Amino acid sequence: MPRMVTQPVGSYKPFYTQLHFCFAGPGPLPMDRGKKSIISFVLVSDFNYSLPQELIAQEPLTDRAASRLLHLNRSAHLHDRQFRDFPDLLSPDDLVVFNNTRVFPARLYGRRSGAKAQPVSAANPGSRDFLRGTIEVLLTRELSQEPNEWECLVRPGRKIGVGEQLFFGEKDALHAEVIFRGSFGERRIRFLPVPDFFGTLERIGHIPLPPYIAREDQPADRERYQTIYARAKGSAAAPTAGLHFTPQVLARIKERGIETAQVTLHVGLGTFQPVRQERVEDHKLHRESYSISAEAAAAVNRALDAGRRIVAIGTTTARTLESSAEKSAIGRPQAGSAEADIFIYPGYEFRVVGALLTNFHLPQSTLLMLVSALAGKERVLEAYRHAVRQRYRFYSYGDCMFVE
Repeated sequence: MPRMVTQPVGSYKPFYTQLHFCFAGPGPLPMDRGKKSIISFVLVSDFNYSLPQELIAQEPLTDRAASRLLHLNRSAHLHDRQFRDFPDLLSPDDLVVFNNTRVFPARLYGRRSGAKAQPVSAANPGSRDFLRGTIEVLLTRELSQEPNEWECLVRPGRKIGVGEQLFFGEKDALHAEVIFRGSFGERRIRFLPVPDFFGTLERIGHIPLPPYIAREDQPADRERYQTIYARAKGSAAAPTAGLHFTPQVLARIKERGIETAQVTLHVGLGTFQPVRQERVEDHKLHRESYSISAEAAAAVNRALDAGRRIVAIGTTTARTLESSAEKSAIGRPQAGSAEADIFIYPGYEFRVVGALLTNFHLPQSTLLMLVSALAGKERVLEAYRHAVRQRYRFYSYGDCMFVE
């Protein structure tokens, strides 16, 4: 029997989970945008599904655009397509919005000083290696440049307390101190100054592949776990819906005269964080930094004014647009930088996004809930069951789904 995944992946590998963040109806009409209803007692367990382990993609396809695309339209019909069909599924007056964040080598392996460690008896068989064991740090959000402070996840978490000194790379190329411990195991660390911090990360860091990819990162992942339009460095995970695009697909969209825009959301702890509560309403997301240029905000608002559809490439794009609209007094995305902590689940009515291209997400994850908010939980779960039957490839390096 194949192994079946029926719970969040993070529950069987506890470092972090990539939630790496379709229709009950046709979605809100333009005059309904901006309304938000509250549904109580939505259970996390309602967003479960079974997945054979072998359907979790471990490697990317050589050809990005060769991935499959499951098309769920307004009539709830499912169509098995290829991603190359995507430009032809768009309408001429659509506005397609991309997240141009760029992944950096955010995973670091190193050692700790043991300054805050409890003494270990010499009779303990593990005493010799107690302070020599490898530590793993995943940088999830830059909090300050001077001093250089980051939010991160660490493993082994229980042994890394406030005041602990951490060292990474040959000749301790990076040195950090733990200065704060959060309520869910996250840490705040402060790096000692170095001449070129990001250059050092590029040299000693690792691409932060999610835990369900059961292998070490390879040199090829530095290019492949990155969209071809990635520009703004700062993300701890790829906006995976964008991984399917090639120059040829983008050219086809342009040939059809379809307008595009770009925003930036740096994927961080808000995406990695597993849902620990039984009720969805009790879950709180960590903040993730985003920015919207004046040009992108103008394009989105022109489209909304004209009643045109906004197509979000990925859940991170959807969160950026909806978060900005929610923060605005007029319920529209605005130019500028801010932090997104919006949690979108069924009951939420979208102000901006009318269609979504997205990869397949983990059971009981916030991103599966977001897709369900747009498309309807039962229709999404039926689409996932169909994808399992048809042997689609799941998660970051897997196939995708277009919900309209």
